[in-house]
Amino acid sequence: MSEVEDFGSTADGEAVRRVVISGGGLTAKILNWGAVLQDLRLSGHDAPLVLGFERFADYPAHSPYCGAIAGRCANRIRDGHFTIEGQRFEADRNFLGKHTLHGGTGGTGKRVWRIEATGDDFVTLGLSDSAGTMGFPGNLEIVCTYRLKLPGTLSVELSATCDEPTLCNLAHHSYFNLDDGGTTDILDHRLMIAASAYLPVDEEMIPTGVVEPVEGTEFDFLLPRPVRSDAEAAQLPYDHNFCLAAARGPLRQAAWVQGAHSGVEMEVWTTEAGVQFYAGHKVAPKADGLGGRRYQPYAGFCLEPQVWPDSPNRPYFPQALLYPGDRYRQLTEYRFR
Repeated sequence: MSEVEDFGSTADGEAVRRVVISGGGLTAKILNWGAVLQDLRLSGHDAPLVLGFERFADYPAHSPYCGAIAGRCANRIRDGHFTIEGQRFEADRNFLGKHTLHGGTGGTGKRVWRIEATGDDFVTLGLSDSAGTMGFPGNLEIVCTYRLKLPGTLSVELSATCDEPTLCNLAHHSYFNLDDGGTTDILDHRLMIAASAYLPVDEEMIPTGVVEPVEGTEFDFLLPRPVRSDAEAAQLPYDHNFCLAAARGPLRQAAWVQGAHSGVEMEVWTTEAGVQFYAGHKVAPKADGLGGRRYQPYAGFCLEPQVWPDSPNRPYFPQALLYPGDRYRQLTEYRFR
């Protein structure tokens, strides 16, 4: 069976537990705080595949959503406001004091979830997100299952139901480093993203509303190439949505990455319409990471499948609306070899 152990407590005294699961050549450690993937190991590769912290206290104090399930509306909502069926809502503005990021200050990635079920190779977590939390309407019931499968697959299964029309856009937010767990940067990792368009952003990281072709730009990852910008140019701080499709659909490959030195490869498969690629230029937590590593900028990258950012204010984007009687479902797989 899986191993469940104490991992500290929140400032409010809520118990934080850690669940250890193994399968498919992988071992994962999952926290019920934020549904965080704290650690992930691949058999035959000594270093962790993700960034994380050894102590729980460092998560609320220093973590930039490492391994969390971001929501209830992942990514950014411009000015923190949105309208559903003619009714205007104001969400918590936790980004630059004016926009909403990852569901607000108390989003799903910063809350204690219930441990619903565990097995050797899986854990299921649940969260009741009450109406009005962070300004979002409706009670939202969320379920997240982490499952380890052959060959070398981390499966993230997300579902949700609501009792009022609301927003639901969840995203797994691990920072990956396929070489050495974050001791060195990921700029020489080779990356492919199966998207012919991306969303340009303004100086506050809000999409401009334009859907721009990647061809002929530094956002063209249709063929594998290093994350690092050309030698003559400053490094582009990637934190952009890549447009996979106009709507959710069947499971399909969104990305492929290979470590520069280890040769470890990762494929990302998802049902989502977009994937946010963040190269980690702001990573510099004031706490040691896994194994005592001190993470520096670009120590890890994120590939976060999700609905396109600021979709509530862009009706021509894929939408994050969820209605009573419907069920939100996302399946994302990270496949390692």
